[in-house]
Amino acid sequence: MVEVPPPPATASWRKSRVSGDPSGNCVEVTGTQGHVWVRDSKDPLGPALGLTREGWSAFLVGVQRDELDRSGVPV
Repeated sequence: MVEVPPPPATASWRKSRVSGDPSGNCVEVTGTQGHVWVRDSKDPLGPALGLTREGWSAFLVGVQRDELDRSGVPV
C-alpha cells in the first residue's frame, strides 16, 4: 500500500458529466499530477479515498472490464 497525502485545500472537485441523479448520489474526483482523490458528493467534508495515478488507472480498467461488483468479490 502506498501512502497518499490528503487532497490540497484548494482542490477543484468535479462530478461525472453523465451524473444525472437528482438526489445528488454520486462521487466527485480531483487530482494532481501524482494523485487522484475520490469522495462522496453528499459529504464534502468527509473522508476522501486517495490513490496514486497508477492505482486510479487500475481501478478504471477494472470498472471497464466489469471486474468489480457490490459484494466485494471479484467477478
